[in-house]
Amino acid sequence: MPEGHSVHRISRQFDRNIVGLAVHASSPQGRFAEGASMIDGRTATQVRAVGKQMFLEFDDDVWLRVHLGMYGAWDFAGEIVVDPTIASANGRMGQTNQRGTAVEGAVMDSAGENSLTSIGAPRRARVRVRMSEQTTGLNDEDLEWPPPVVGQVRLRLLTEITCADLRGPTACELQTPDEVAATIAKLGPDPLVDDIAEGEERFAAVVARKPTPIGQLLMDQSVVSGIGNVYRAEILFRAQQNPHTPGRDVPGEVVRGMWRDWVRLLSVGVETGQMMTMDDLSPDRYRKAMASRDDRHWVYHRAGLPCRVCGTTIVVEEMATRKLYWCPSCQT
Repeated sequence: MPEGHSVHRISRQFDRNIVGLAVHASSPQGRFAEGASMIDGRTATQVRAVGKQMFLEFDDDVWLRVHLGMYGAWDFAGEIVVDPTIASANGRMGQTNQRGTAVEGAVMDSAGENSLTSIGAPRRARVRVRMSEQTTGLNDEDLEWPPPVVGQVRLRLLTEITCADLRGPTACELQTPDEVAATIAKLGPDPLVDDIAEGEERFAAVVARKPTPIGQLLMDQSVVSGIGNVYRAEILFRAQQNPHTPGRDVPGEVVRGMWRDWVRLLSVGVETGQMMTMDDLSPDRYRKAMASRDDRHWVYHRAGLPCRVCGTTIVVEEMATRKLYWCPSCQT
């Protein structure tokens, strides 16, 4: 499932490539035909990301709400302007494993996590990448425009030069401003949306009164926004916290430390496009970790392997229908 950093990156791509422009909207799949007809021809006026949800506003207070869920993704094609605020210092511009579109100097992630053309579940797409006014990547003549529809596209948003295809979302609906406000009000604090200090107080107060295991609370979007299975496992390990401890029994300083860690990790994820959760790596190890998620995490997806710290075998179990990875020794 795309986690909070991916949705914020999607929002920034929309802000640079869609907002301010009139769009042609269609639903090739047919499941969002009525909604697409209502926004067809309208101008996108602003975009917001909160946790795992994105809200795109059009003329006359019409809002599109999208929740990617487990399998959803936005596939971008055409001319894409790279957001310099999410281009990392080592030259990675966001492109990964899509054939023919690698940006010079990029670190390649075989899992497609840091994909410019598809944010969410990795897909194949073709794109012209622009940084400022310089175009690089595929030759213009290699691109068919508009690009052919491939697979089950719930919603296509098309400008003169950019195409955004939405596939497999959990939610894709139009909302009024009041409905948007009500949806956001149900969500926990997001470090990139809410005041960080106020968000910490909200998070700490909720956790302090909950008997629910902290491993479940971190995944509860009404408690804190944006954390998914990967960040949950990694934040708990970095805090040396047993995931089964009831929230109200977790020391307050540990709870606050997890919030501050989420603030940092989310910013790193938005900047790099990858869920990097290991610190103080050498340049070679950092580059290796950026290229492979097997070298990027402390415990996630490492069931049966030795803990990187103590050597104890990492275990995996099911918690609230999701896989939980943790070290029974470090996280006592």
